Amino acid sequence: MRTGTTLLGSLTIPGQPRHLRAARAFVADTLGPDCPCTESAVLLASELIANAMQHSNSRHDGQTITTNLVAIPGGIRAEVIDAGGPTVPSLRPTQFGQPDLAERGRGLQLIDMLADRWDYSRDEAATITWFELSTSALE
Repeated sequence: MRTGTTLLGSLTIPGQPRHLRAARAFVADTLGPDCPCTESAVLLASELIANAMQHSNSRHDGQTITTNLVAIPGGIRAEVIDAGGPTVPSLRPTQFGQPDLAERGRGLQLIDMLADRWDYSRDEAATITWFELSTSALE
């Protein structure tokens, strides 16, 4: 972790969709109702976790997804660590004729619009996708 950060909590769940609710609850409970970015953090973490469940090797039996919440100066950082896979997180370009509110393929666009910053890193064993939200601008 970088200087000035504090790990608020960590949750590891099986990479199956039925465990997404537990991850949402973890984010909401860890940040609490007094944090000005709790609702956004729950939404964005849910998107990253759902992406990991769908696109990474974490979706296979016995694999997991870990979510870390970290206090950073002026905000929070959420990290979603999965078992990697054949693709990397990337924004889909909007295509002509595709509805703006399509049910699938909009998670990273939401993250790109709502997060102050986001990115990913990857090695042979895992992909870490993260976002940061400012709390100071919301207070």
